[in-house]
Amino acid sequence: MITINPLLTPQDLLPGIQKMWEASADCINNIESSWSSNQGTPVFTIDGTYTAQGWTEWTQGFQIGSAILQFDATNDERFLELGREKTIQLMASHVSHIGVHDHGFNNISTYGALRRLMLEGRIPFNQRELDVYELALKVSGAVQASRWSETFDGDGYIYSFNGPQSLFCDTIRSLRSLAMAHQLKHCLMGENDEAISLLERLLMHAHCTAVSNIFYGEDRDAYDVRGRVAHESLFNLNDGRYRCPSTQQGYSPFTTWTRGAAWIISGYPEQIEFLETISDEELELFGGREQIESFMLEAAMAACDYYYSETPTDGVPYWDTGAPGLAQLGDYKNRPADPFNDFEPVDSSAAAIAAQGFIRLGNILKSRGNSQGEHYFQIGLTILSTLLQDPYLSFDSSHQGLLLHSVYHRPRGWDHIPEGKNIPSGEACMWGDYHLREAALLVQRIANGEPYYTFFGQTDGKES
Repeated sequence: MITINPLLTPQDLLPGIQKMWEASADCINNIESSWSSNQGTPVFTIDGTYTAQGWTEWTQGFQIGSAILQFDATNDERFLELGREKTIQLMASHVSHIGVHDHGFNNISTYGALRRLMLEGRIPFNQRELDVYELALKVSGAVQASRWSETFDGDGYIYSFNGPQSLFCDTIRSLRSLAMAHQLKHCLMGENDEAISLLERLLMHAHCTAVSNIFYGEDRDAYDVRGRVAHESLFNLNDGRYRCPSTQQGYSPFTTWTRGAAWIISGYPEQIEFLETISDEELELFGGREQIESFMLEAAMAACDYYYSETPTDGVPYWDTGAPGLAQLGDYKNRPADPFNDFEPVDSSAAAIAAQGFIRLGNILKSRGNSQGEHYFQIGLTILSTLLQDPYLSFDSSHQGLLLHSVYHRPRGWDHIPEGKNIPSGEACMWGDYHLREAALLVQRIANGEPYYTFFGQTDGKES
């Protein structure tokens, strides 16, 4: 169980965050000086050097978006220009990509971030440039929403690259794409000129994920523990009925792949923040604000509570809560995680993703007078504090990664195992590096009293 530091403040983390941005600049520059787009997209490091790994192209937005976050945090315009240039040069194919569930990862981190900075007044306003970003975001949201499977009970979900039968917990983060397109008053046009609401599909997917991929201790099956998260849910396409849990990257369908849990922890709070920009009248069409926020909060809090109880004291989880080698580690939940053990790898990228979710959920609850908000907020700060220190934050200028000891796909054996070791360690990944930067930016803005960082940026008030 995580040992919370109740006295930790956002301001306390600023020195570590500053050191992180210094190391981050070196990492971005190192990758930029050695990487060619002909190599594909960098995914994870091997011996400290980023390499590609074909599966789906879901990490390029993190590569380019990291430069934009670097500018956001430091005002170093070299990184702004790098982010602008690479977004226009490389991201168009991701906007129209019909084969993935990853639009929220790729396009919000690039086009969305540049739009946000312009609306915040951080970069000069240019209507034509803004039009480019907004057109890309509209198309991205509609394309993502078109990957649609219906369920027998009237719900539906954005299906994963695994096929129309497959609902991934990861995809909760791609609801960002539908949210942005809806905010820009866009919709998906279907057969016979049917206008399909992106907000409706966002809410349906969020609900389907909450009831299918998250467990609540209600005896749904023999392994129904409150807060456990299934990576994948499978549906019968003949009648749209739920069939069973599954996994692509976890140990089993009946254990919790911790990065999947982290996507849930971060995904629901940011959608609740987005819904605060939507009027009560519009939400009444889909059941009303109270009903919608109720299932989102229940899902987020259940996943957060499970992560809190199942994770070692420093807030960094092992890659799966049921990984078989954990039995060799003894009382591993009551001491800090050991990335150098001989049995199971930790996943620092899951910690970076989860830290942001805990902080956002904590802020939401605190703003509503809920005493649990401080609990979740302090967990988030505690996790981030761990990641800003050795052995997780890399200070080796020759290593292209920023956040060490992450894993990608343990079952397939993709992650690098150092010579003389039994398990992966010492390497970084694009999503881990990106989400450490994103969590740091969120806390930095809170500490400095700057505008609260959201993926959707400033609005003119609730939509009518």
